[in-house]
Amino acid sequence: MFFLTSRAFAPTLHSMDDFFENIVDTAVKQAGRAAKAGEIPVCAVVFDPAEKQIVATAVNRTERDNDPTAHAEVLAIRKACRAVKQTRLPDFDMYVTLEPCPMCAAAIAFARLRRLYFGAYDVKGGGVEHGCRVYEHAPHLSAPEVYGGIAQTRCAELLTGFFQTLRGGAK
Repeated sequence: MFFLTSRAFAPTLHSMDDFFENIVDTAVKQAGRAAKAGEIPVCAVVFDPAEKQIVATAVNRTERDNDPTAHAEVLAIRKACRAVKQTRLPDFDMYVTLEPCPMCAAAIAFARLRRLYFGAYDVKGGGVEHGCRVYEHAPHLSAPEVYGGIAQTRCAELLTGFFQTLRGGAK
């Protein structure tokens, strides 16, 4: 069992599969809360896979903060760096509910995150497997290993529902 006393949110789990499932559940639930607050429902979770500890979570806050750069990924990286008192996160991974945009993909590379897992693909605004594909065209960046489509259906449904409601076509 793993216990954390200095970090606000730390699951106590026995296997990486259970731990990773908890990460995905946490991200989807927090993204849902962001949607209820009027934010695009995206949540990023930075975690330590070796210690099986969540280090930081964040949701989009662009509307709340009147800040177009207040994306979940950037905010989670900032929180994680403060929590572990490091400017880089080479031993940490991130799960995010939506494929990161180019800005966030670059931030992930600059933070030197080890792996990036994401849920829904973003054909219009993605910067990892769609759009400009930041990691393919910037060999000087420290690109993470990338795994897309993790809990894709759950994440995509959350986003689709949010935008349907926003446009007045709630289910």
